[in-house]
Amino acid sequence: MPASRPRPAQLDSALLPKIMKYMSRTQVWFYRRTRGRLGGKWRVGAGFRKPVPVLLLEHRGRKTGKVFTTPLLYVTDGDNIIVIASQGGRPRHPQWFHNLRAAPDTHLQIKANRRPVRAEVAEPEDRPRLWSLATAAYADFDNYQAWTEREIPVVILKPRP
Repeated sequence: MPASRPRPAQLDSALLPKIMKYMSRTQVWFYRRTRGRLGGKWRVGAGFRKPVPVLLLEHRGRKTGKVFTTPLLYVTDGDNIIVIASQGGRPRHPQWFHNLRAAPDTHLQIKANRRPVRAEVAEPEDRPRLWSLATAAYADFDNYQAWTEREIPVVILKPRP
């Protein structure tokens, strides 16, 4: 899928991953300590006027075995939680996506509630409907898709006992 819009130059900055890493760690710290009252809504870009809920996703490093926590925007689809592996339209999938592919059984936290889930990549026939749900909540996902040649994965987090 070819990129149809030019990507912002700062998206390719070597500094961006470091900035994102420390911003994410800070958001996770506030989210956990306030049970999502701080860090529980994304208010940047399309989220400025229409804030988007944020969850904390745990994932185990496929090489290190270390547990990481990543804040992600989400939408619901029945009992399932939908997250988008956009990484802001960068050329590669985010590490959390690769980690979930290797170890799909994990946990998420929404506000004060932590629960077990199993991650699955949306099937091609389900992706358009789920993508529409996500872009209705956060329109910038369409921009991110336009900035990259990869198809941005839609991940379904299904409840597990």
